[in-house]
Parts: sequence; structure tokens; C-alpha cells
Amino acid sequence: MSPVPSAQNTGAWLTFTYVSFGTSVFMMGLGLWAMPADLWIKGYLLMASVYMLGAAFTLSKTVRDEHEAKRLTNRLEDAKAERLLMEVSRAG
Repeated sequence: MSPVPSAQNTGAWLTFTYVSFGTSVFMMGLGLWAMPADLWIKGYLLMASVYMLGAAFTLSKTVRDEHEAKRLTNRLEDAKAERLLMEVSRAG
């Protein structure tokens, strides 16, 4: 069975993603603070933004978990097929 290479992210990509996330949260907060609206409207938008951010994290984790589960299932199926082929080649 051949090993499946794991994808490694570069340090530059990791830095970019963290900086992008931090910048987007900061800009959203700044926009809410500077918005000419009542406090209750700003609070509502802040709660909606936090909920949307949490939902985005949950969705991305779920998609990643599904991908990993399918990868493991495929590796197990490949191992079973390889073992069956080895048994057939030994018998023949």
C-alpha cells in the first residue's frame, strides 16, 4: 500500500490566512462602530456577524471532516483490493 502524501501549507499561506481573518474582523468591527445607527441596530448586526462567523467555521470544519472521512474510506478500500490482488497472485 502506497502512503498518501499529506498536504502541508506554507508558512506564508498560514500567515496570510491569519492576517486576512484578523483584518476582516477588525474592519467589520470598525464599520459597526462608525456606522451612523442606533446602538440596538449595531448590536443586532454584531450578533448576526458573530453567528455568521461561527456558522462559517462549522461549515468549513464539516466539509473538511467529510473529505477526510472519504479519504480514509478510499484508503481502506484500496488496501482491501490490494490484499485481494496479492492473494490471487499468490494462488495463481
